[in-house]
Amino acid sequence: MKKRKIIFFSHVLVLGMFVLFSCSKSEKVTPINPAPPRDTFPQQTAGLTVDAISQPGSNITNYLLYIPDGYNSQTEKWPLVIFLHGVGEIGTNIDVLRNVGLPKVVKGKPFVMIAPQCRANWWNTDALESLYKTVVSKYHIDPSRVYLTGLSMGGMQTWDWAEAHPERFAAIVPIAGRGNVSLVGKIKDLPIWAFHSADDPTVSVSGSRDMVKALQALGSNVKYTEYPNGGHDSWTRAYATADLYTWMLKQKKQ
Repeated sequence: MKKRKIIFFSHVLVLGMFVLFSCSKSEKVTPINPAPPRDTFPQQTAGLTVDAISQPGSNITNYLLYIPDGYNSQTEKWPLVIFLHGVGEIGTNIDVLRNVGLPKVVKGKPFVMIAPQCRANWWNTDALESLYKTVVSKYHIDPSRVYLTGLSMGGMQTWDWAEAHPERFAAIVPIAGRGNVSLVGKIKDLPIWAFHSADDPTVSVSGSRDMVKALQALGSNVKYTEYPNGGHDSWTRAYATADLYTWMLKQKKQ
């Protein structure tokens, strides 16, 4: 009788160990709450570099790229600022962009910046749209925090691109430019801060004044800074304005 009890309890012990092992193994294979997969983007070199883009028939083939410190270690997506240069930087020597406008002062800023170079003629909205889509998918970018700015020819294209695709941007900063007054209804709800010099001999200050006046007539909260002097170069002071970046980065597309 005693021998039968020992055999019985031995069987119970073996069965219990088998059940425990099976449960443990099952838990390892199928966790109850698996963590969601994380976004993965290639590591990037911090600072200002040059990257290329293949767009057949486009007059944009490369761009300056600024990657902020912490980009590779931060899991959250980054704001993106697109900078458009003026006529003086048209060509194939992209290094000239390093010393003008936003690229000149971008070091230390908490956002990704791209500054494409227009090789000839004028900015093309379709080419810029293609660039936008490539960049947003290639880098760790928050699509709800994309900002557009430009000077002179780039300031004009800032107005034009925003009027063509207002849904793209959280805010725009056109400098020393002009836009299509008849289309301001498309951007009346878009956060805008425009800059111009009153004595600009190249692009008349009326270009910005007219746009701002038309926007205000529609109830827009457009911001406008007009310098009493400085000629065509209103961008050096504009991009040195610390409040500009504070204001801009607070804007987020709904």
